[in-house]
Amino acid sequence: MQMRLSNATLLVTFIVFSLLQTPAFAAKRSYVVYLGGHKHGLESLSVDLDAVTASHHDFLGSFLGGHEHAREAMFYSYTRHINGFAANLDDEVAAEIARHPKVVSVFLNKGRKLHTTRSWEFLGLEQNGFVASNSIWNKTGYGEDTIIGNLDTGVWPESKSFSDEGYGPIPSKWKGICQNHKDAGFHCNRKLIGARYFNKGYAAIVGKLNSSFETPRDKEGHGTHTLSTAGGNMVSKASVFGFGTGTAKGGAPRARVAAYKVCWPPVLENECFDADILAAFDVAIHDGVDVLSVSLGGDPTAIFNDSLAIGSFHAIKHGIVVVCSAGNSGPADGTVSNIAPWLITVGASTMDREFSSIVVLSNNIRFKGQSLSAKVLPGKKFFPLISAADAKLANASIENATLCQAGAINPKKVTGKILVCLRGQNARVDKGQQAARAGAVGMILANNILTGNEIIADAHLLPASHINYTDGLAVFAYINSTKRPMARITPVITQIGTKPAPFMAAFSSKGPNTITPEILKPDITAPGVSVIAAYTEAEGPTNEDFDKRRVKFNSVSGTSMSCPHVSGIVGLLKSLHPNWSPAAIKSAIMTSATTLDNSHEPILNASYIKAGAFSYGAGHVQPNHAMDPGLVYDLTATDYLNFLCTLGYNETLIPVFSLKPYKCRRSINLANFNYPSITIPKLVRSITVTRTVKNVGSPGTYRAQVQKPIGISVYVKPKKLKFKKVGEEKTFKVTLKVNKADAVKEYVYGQLIWSDHVHYVRSPIVVKAA
Repeated sequence: MQMRLSNATLLVTFIVFSLLQTPAFAAKRSYVVYLGGHKHGLESLSVDLDAVTASHHDFLGSFLGGHEHAREAMFYSYTRHINGFAANLDDEVAAEIARHPKVVSVFLNKGRKLHTTRSWEFLGLEQNGFVASNSIWNKTGYGEDTIIGNLDTGVWPESKSFSDEGYGPIPSKWKGICQNHKDAGFHCNRKLIGARYFNKGYAAIVGKLNSSFETPRDKEGHGTHTLSTAGGNMVSKASVFGFGTGTAKGGAPRARVAAYKVCWPPVLENECFDADILAAFDVAIHDGVDVLSVSLGGDPTAIFNDSLAIGSFHAIKHGIVVVCSAGNSGPADGTVSNIAPWLITVGASTMDREFSSIVVLSNNIRFKGQSLSAKVLPGKKFFPLISAADAKLANASIENATLCQAGAINPKKVTGKILVCLRGQNARVDKGQQAARAGAVGMILANNILTGNEIIADAHLLPASHINYTDGLAVFAYINSTKRPMARITPVITQIGTKPAPFMAAFSSKGPNTITPEILKPDITAPGVSVIAAYTEAEGPTNEDFDKRRVKFNSVSGTSMSCPHVSGIVGLLKSLHPNWSPAAIKSAIMTSATTLDNSHEPILNASYIKAGAFSYGAGHVQPNHAMDPGLVYDLTATDYLNFLCTLGYNETLIPVFSLKPYKCRRSINLANFNYPSITIPKLVRSITVTRTVKNVGSPGTYRAQVQKPIGISVYVKPKKLKFKKVGEEKTFKVTLKVNKADAVKEYVYGQLIWSDHVHYVRSPIVVKAA
């Protein structure tokens, strides 16, 4: 659904809906009250910030009957760049505040998820040397002035990925701190230059926290993994149980890094709460980061009810590029999150490395699976094979048994056998644990139809192999075809150069954008399956209580892992092109991407069907091409304000948001928003859209090439653009027309390429005829 409601209507509707969903006896709930931006400067004194907090108390006190009631209710005052506060309020009071003309929005302190697939069958990270294939990226000390911040579960500071050996002084622009006053063992250095934690929003949901929550230390692994992927050092001989051995390095390995811990143990499947996220954005902007990597998200929502959208807009105004994960709710359409146009939203795809483990049946049929299990079955011995459905306990359902859920498998039927489990619902590694508890000697994990060919290497506690859907069907058929099914599982080996790669991960969330369908999301895809990176040593590689192993590096999957790949690339581009705007950097990454795999064929989805722009956006990221894109589609803060006008936000609220005088123009058309892609969700007869490109390369002449979507005619005018100098801009128009005879009633894809025979500036075209 596309949002076109007025802001006031939207807010009141949201609050009323919340009231209808809440029992009359409900206690206070935590809310974020967003008041726009601050007028004070970057160098504000603490006394100025205290005055802001006092003004927040005064404002809230006018609704609660006094200053002291406001102090008691409020647990965050956003004082630096974001103007607002978070407080525990009755729903009626929240609705009243929302109607105040000074207020931009009021929204619940909602929970969001980390975008890793491990815990709930959604995943995360990789050995990311693919970035540093060009000599400029490998120069000693290159990028040391770039600071990458990470909103996540914190960081494990002892990891070699964050050693400061060989680093110079901390950049003078840095204003952050190392918040370790309650954790004396936590140390920052000249690499890991800052770390903070934000838990008041989480505490508002779960109650009072003990002292173990007062640290930026990563006890889960996710934050260490993502931060080292974005900006971790080069660390030789990295591996997971000896598999995938090589040099681990972040996308920008010489960048300085900072951790902002906003995610905590899950409550109702959510780990990161809006009030904490907004507080982290406010402080990170002040600290002086250049890039913010955010591998978390929730359901798509209206811009001013979204802490990520609000926080990232304030960051963008200060030149900070914000990169977010697209989500792990694929392969269904319309599931992509983090859809604000100023964000770089990243999907997940595979890489050309596999951790191969072969399933061999007694009839010598072989199926190639993947695993990171360090345990092996003896020699070439075959073991009895049983499907989990045939091994169920009498009181268990067929469904629970098939999925190898806890308490569903009969040990008497499984002991000494290889158990075949179906993927879905409970964690993949938990299925292996249930198999081991029941006495199985090994496990074969078979995909369901939704996950198709996406197989993931997990650090199972028993010999195991994860096979695709088609091979799984064949294994089940073999079991049913013979009285004594037998099989063996070969030891894991690392394979490089596998094909096809990349292909889209089944879990990667897809478009269309359900809030503003004219904005293509995701923007880009990057490696996000079986990624090796640094990890916490507070938990085992599976993050399950039963796993007592510890690793320095781990393999994880998810858009959480693909996001920091792009964050690292952004860090390098910021070093190479310090004067580029966030929009120019985003454009360079998008327009230089590829839609072909390593067989020079179109990128496929996990079912090996041709993928499209709703899966990968502009395509798979190509870092070396992004540093010299030729042309960019640039945007300013004013362009984003125009965008907000098209969504129905009024002229009273937008200046509060932007802190500048602003008046909505009547003739704004969202189709003309200068995005590096063109998306028309309801094309009636024809439309002409306008785009402007800026030359960031050498002088030259670019000519238009068009691949037309099925049933759509595309005309570009002019067809040739001549640039004489860097920074010169040229405007062109693209007319799209429905060919009634050939039109289809679904989205179709094409592309526009501007080329001078050196650069190929490619933009996706996505159209649906009305």
